[in-house]
Amino acid sequence: MPGAGTDSTKPWVAGGPVVILVEPQLGQNIGSAARAMGNFGLSRLRIVNPREGWPSEPARIFSAGADRILAEATLYPDLRSALVGVNYAFAATARERGMAKPVLGADAVAQEARSRLAGGEDVALVFGRERTGLYTEEVSLCDSILTLPVNPAFASLNLAMCVAVTGYEWFKAETGGALPFAPPDRSPLADKGDLLAFFDHLEGALEQSGFFRSPEKAPSTIRNLRNIFHRLGLTRQDLATLHGAVTALEEGRAGRDARKTIRIAEAAIHKTRKATKSKAPSASAEPPVPVPPEGEGD
Repeated sequence: MPGAGTDSTKPWVAGGPVVILVEPQLGQNIGSAARAMGNFGLSRLRIVNPREGWPSEPARIFSAGADRILAEATLYPDLRSALVGVNYAFAATARERGMAKPVLGADAVAQEARSRLAGGEDVALVFGRERTGLYTEEVSLCDSILTLPVNPAFASLNLAMCVAVTGYEWFKAETGGALPFAPPDRSPLADKGDLLAFFDHLEGALEQSGFFRSPEKAPSTIRNLRNIFHRLGLTRQDLATLHGAVTALEEGRAGRDARKTIRIAEAAIHKTRKATKSKAPSASAEPPVPVPPEGEGD
């Protein structure tokens, strides 16, 4: 059964740029990054020299179901070897490195990556260590710099968070920003006849309850009440619910309990009649054959 936004009955979206994690320190961060990848349709993970070794049980736990990404991940001793087969790489960094490279936000990176992948190139998103990020030499191996508009006094993002933000922009570009679901279709808009009938019901109930204490102010109060409901664009279902609410207030608990008692009694009578009818002999049934006493007969 689907839960918390996870539905294994739906197809798994895969592909996109390669995600390269350079010397991640904690398995928890690798797993969280894999989870973010799965959220946003990224499936190809390369890991460079993870500090705690591989495979990693904390990574599996923190992937929260994105095990397939970890199972298919490949390990490399350094970034140079991890970039083999990649045509264009973006280096994620929060610091200016004094290099003559294009500097792009995650949204622009997503568009550039889509264009290059569509043209047959392979693309990588490269993320550095939790504590120090990418070394300058590693940034120099990449073609462009990926950075985010963050608080300059507190620019360091958690590794998985950085992957998530970039993955979000990637998937938004891939899907055109389409949301996974839309509001349900509304009941048809109530026509004026339905609305006026509700006003009659509501105003009659308010009159009976003594709401209109001043006869002089009653007309303006009624207009104000009507204008409130006019602004809402009520549907037929809305009016049905409001009629029910007003009726419940009119009846009170005693009235509701009385109606419930009547319904229960009517249901019992109907059940009794049905049972009696089912037990009645059928008019077309054959009469029973008499059994002769002992000693009689042929």
